[in-house]
Amino acid sequence: MLATSRVTLGAPGVYRAPEVPLRALTGVRMDVCGFVGVTPRGPVREPRFDARWRDDRPCVVSGWPRRRTAAVAVESFDEYRQLFGGFEGPGLLPYAVAAFFENGGRRAYVARIVHGYGTAADDEGASEGKLTGVAPSALLRARNEGTWGDRLRAVISFSARAVDADQKEASQLVLRRDADVGVGTLLRLTLADGARHFRFVSAVEEGEDLAAPRSIKRLLLDIALPAAPAYAEVVEASLTIDDGDGRRERFDRVGLHRDHRRWLAMVLCYESELLWPDASWSEGQLLPASIELIVEPPPRPQFSKGLDRYADIEHRDFFDDGWTPAEEEPGEGVQAFARLWDLSSLVAPDLYSPEPLSPYEDVVEIVSVAGPDFLRCVDLAPTAPEQQQPADELANLHLDPLTQLDDIIALQSKLVEFAELARSFVVLLDVPPGLSQKRILDWRANFASSYAAAYCPWLSVARRDDSRDRLIHVPPSAVAAGIIARTEFAFGLPHGPANIFAAEVVSVDDLVSPRRHDELHPLGINVFLKERDGVRLSAARTLSRDTSYRQLSVRRLMLWLRRTLERQTQWLVFEPNGPALHAQVRQLLTVYLRRLFQAGAFQGAKEEEAFFVRCDATLNPRRVLDAGQLIAEVGVAPAEPLEFILLRIARDGDGTLTVEE
Repeated sequence: MLATSRVTLGAPGVYRAPEVPLRALTGVRMDVCGFVGVTPRGPVREPRFDARWRDDRPCVVSGWPRRRTAAVAVESFDEYRQLFGGFEGPGLLPYAVAAFFENGGRRAYVARIVHGYGTAADDEGASEGKLTGVAPSALLRARNEGTWGDRLRAVISFSARAVDADQKEASQLVLRRDADVGVGTLLRLTLADGARHFRFVSAVEEGEDLAAPRSIKRLLLDIALPAAPAYAEVVEASLTIDDGDGRRERFDRVGLHRDHRRWLAMVLCYESELLWPDASWSEGQLLPASIELIVEPPPRPQFSKGLDRYADIEHRDFFDDGWTPAEEEPGEGVQAFARLWDLSSLVAPDLYSPEPLSPYEDVVEIVSVAGPDFLRCVDLAPTAPEQQQPADELANLHLDPLTQLDDIIALQSKLVEFAELARSFVVLLDVPPGLSQKRILDWRANFASSYAAAYCPWLSVARRDDSRDRLIHVPPSAVAAGIIARTEFAFGLPHGPANIFAAEVVSVDDLVSPRRHDELHPLGINVFLKERDGVRLSAARTLSRDTSYRQLSVRRLMLWLRRTLERQTQWLVFEPNGPALHAQVRQLLTVYLRRLFQAGAFQGAKEEEAFFVRCDATLNPRRVLDAGQLIAEVGVAPAEPLEFILLRIARDGDGTLTVEE
């Protein structure tokens, strides 16, 4: 309802309602997962633009501070494919993101990892090509590194529209004031003898026409013509970009001078997701190569020098050791997720590579001299070259769980440490593949955090659009992240994200027996079990040694409460701090917690047993009020999901069998 007392009403019409701060707690989403790994393309080394930069100068990427890792939100796997490519790279990230969305995920942040060289090599690896049809030559660079840029094509075209000028002089034109012509506009001016010239508008003066009662616009040319023009046209450009993989961009009414409001370099810098302008021309001007505005088609290929530098990526590229929680800006690697308020879980499928995605195949033909007769065996001289193994594209990320388990634990411990520093999400870990039961228990002994959850075994999936045409072993944490999101949408946070069948999973890499499962579950390792109807996630526990936080739903519920209160109580700032405000806070929190209690989020038969809220003079004495503070205490008793049902089987003397819960 519109509060008319706050709005001055005049003539009939539509009036904007005053913005009233939200004074209710509605909850926040907790289904968003962050993924970090290796992709063939995607945003990296993004400039840290200053807010004033766009108005002060054109886009010059070289020399500007850049962020190596950028966390980008995607709402579907199709959107992920558009930004980061498909399954053609050597990393597990696309398989993990696909599994997340297939199992119920609706929003994910994705961060691409590339190697940080710290030298001029950071600028290498991106394809480059020349834009034909303009003079001088304009060099363009792919938005980010990778051979994907070698398939780019950029085609420029020009259009001309007549300008109705009232006065035409060698150095200026006079137009009506409403004419759509500004500084930096390119004009094609035709003289009386038919000669054509290009000129830019260097200045625009608006005023009144002394000869008639009207407003005019006077255009000053950057270079005077030999004579007054007989005909004037505005020349505008259109740029079409195609990445050769189904993605196209088109920019119309583009200018060719740095003072134009849609200067080509600025348009590429701020609107394109495929190309950057090179610094060699981005602060100057361009002209059509032909006065007739004819553009020859660019050569094929137009772009080259793209490099997939997978082999250079190291484990340290996943972390920013210099980042601290006190910093306002996010860091590099996984620290790029530090300031995302809606992030609730984190998965790093390419933190290490246990094996190449494509197995080694024998391609050398084996020569045999076997025949129908039994003869004495002889040693044959080698007649063919020995089988060579192809180079591992992620060689620097390869770690063998059987021999390098300590190195894997050290990397995963850094993820857990980051989660505990951020205190806003849970990191989902994967038990390294191929471990025996004893070594799994040894691995588990290294973690004790409620901000981490562990999953095993690795899962096998098949992708119809994957050229590898084989089962791929994916980390189970990605599937679990999708199940977590699906459970929240279906039932809410109090329900444990478990006892659900995984979608699009063919099999498990390790068949965990009931006896092994009985040993792993109390230790907080969540197991995927292969059953008749599919592969089912059997549990949802954290790696905490504190029994209060052993359930993942409890940790997520507490994160949810903290995040909700932090984001939806900002209206309290600058409110009169006194008993009236304290009562309002108590009512606000009590109503919100009561709804959660009624939804089954808390233990207890009564509200008094489930939660309490305190905000009174005892917590807020005079010294607290004088400091401009308000203190409230909230206590809750989260309800844990039911995990066990005990049945008692009894046989009576007459042979009757009874089953009791």
